[in-house]
Formats: sequence, C-alpha cells, structure tokens
Amino acid sequence: MLSSICLNWALLVLLTGSTVSELIVIGEVGQNITVPCHYTVWNTNSITSMCWGRDRCPSSKCSQPIIWTDGWRVTEQHSSRYQLKGDLQKGDVSLTIVDAREADSGTYCCRVEIPGLFNDQLINHKVMVKKARISTASPHTYTSEQTSAPGSTSESSVTVTRTWPLVSASEAPQTASAPCSGPSDCLDVTASLQNSSVSLASQQDPERGLYIGIGSCAALLLILILALLLTKQYFYNTKKMSASAG
Repeated sequence: MLSSICLNWALLVLLTGSTVSELIVIGEVGQNITVPCHYTVWNTNSITSMCWGRDRCPSSKCSQPIIWTDGWRVTEQHSSRYQLKGDLQKGDVSLTIVDAREADSGTYCCRVEIPGLFNDQLINHKVMVKKARISTASPHTYTSEQTSAPGSTSESSVTVTRTWPLVSASEAPQTASAPCSGPSDCLDVTASLQNSSVSLASQQDPERGLYIGIGSCAALLLILILALLLTKQYFYNTKKMSASAG
C-alpha cells in the first residue's frame, strides 16, 4: 500500500513538475514592456541563478533562452533588447523588453533555479504586444492575471498604469478695432461690438447671464453715445471745411 502511494506521488511530481504560475502581460509596440518575476532572498547564500526563455518552461533549464544571470550579474544575453533592470541581489529578475515589437508576442518562461529536487520556481508569461494607438500621449500599460497551480503559495501583483491624452482648449477669437473714418464705419463698429457682446454673453454660465446682460446694455449705450458724438463731430468738421472752401 505504501509503495503504491509513493509511486503515485512520484508520477505526479514528474508529470506536473514544479509549481507554475500563469501571467498575462499586455503592452504596445515601441514601448518598454516589463514582465515581472521575483523570488525571495533571505541572505547572500539564497541568491541563485535564473533564466528567461521563449515558450513554456520545460522540465529543466529554459527552452530558447534569451538571458541568463548567476544572481549577481547577467552572464548571457541573446539581444540587447532583453534586459534585467531590477535589483538582482534582492530577487528582482523581471525582464524588460526594450522597444517592443509585435514579433515579441508569445509565451516567456521565468525559471529561478532553487537548490533541491523539483524546487525550481517557474512562471509562464503570455506577452501580447499590440499596435500603438494614435493619441497625443504615449501610455505604457500592462495588466496581469495570475492562476496558480494547486498548492502554490506564491503571489504576484502588477500595477496598471494608464495615461490619457490631453485635449488643448480652443483659443478665443480676437477682434481688432480702428478709428472710424465716417458715420457708416462707426455704425459698423457699433454693430460688430454689439454682436461680440451678445456672443460672449451666450457662452457664459446661466447664473451670470443677468449681470452680463446688464453690462452689455451699459456698454452698448456708451458705444451709441460715442458713435453719436463722433457722427456729430464728423458733420461739424465737414460743414466747417465746406465753409472754409467757400
């Protein structure tokens, strides 16, 4: 009976291997994508080697390895676009994919080589690189979901960051005025200012409509008085010039 239980346990371990966590990471073309992976470092003796590879984690090592570290420094690197920017001595072995491309989409394996039989920490990541959206901002966004195998106690969290594009405010129209050369020009200026006042009043909040209306009426009255005085002065100057010419 005992031998049968031991045999079943051995078969289960050989078929399932180490505990494997599943993560999904989403990024955009042209951005730097960080694929998280950590392990616990109790002291300098617990610092260990690890590797990143394409495809799912095999029974040992990494298939199609892209970067290796002995726990202190990077020992092998398939491409300069694959980097380990975390603090290796603190167990941060997250992979950074620089200038991500659509071809970078796929499954990645993070394998931390823990001493002992079947002790390796394995995490499979599904990386999805999408085309960048057309916007005034360039957000770097990645999300993750974790599904741990039965008996797993490891946890992982990933921050989701979103940057929304800013929309600039439209510029207010500007009007220029010049001295009127005659009664018709003065009346045109008066009508233009009146229309500007009415348009400005309609764009304000309803609560201030009454005050703006009163102010517009006062301004219009002053403009009419000014136009009247200018017209009177114009006719006076014209009459004076005619008299002088005669």
